[in-house]
Amino acid sequence: MNDQELQHIISKSRDAKHGGFGVLSTGEKLAAALVLNRPDWLAEMNYTLAEAIERVGSKWLSLIPEAARELEYEDERAADKA
Repeated sequence: MNDQELQHIISKSRDAKHGGFGVLSTGEKLAAALVLNRPDWLAEMNYTLAEAIERVGSKWLSLIPEAARELEYEDERAADKA
């Protein structure tokens, strides 16, 4: 696993989560939608789940579960501090 690519996906997904969706490439938007479990974003982009998976490719697809877990942990840590 490439840690740099994982961090890239996490960073772009975090940006999308906080409103920075418009500045991402199509592949980054699709990856963020998958990481954040946002099928509504896929629909807005006229992508099916299968098309999104194909577009992001197997390398990024393999990183999505870990990226999703990391962002979930960030949310939990933030909630604990609040």
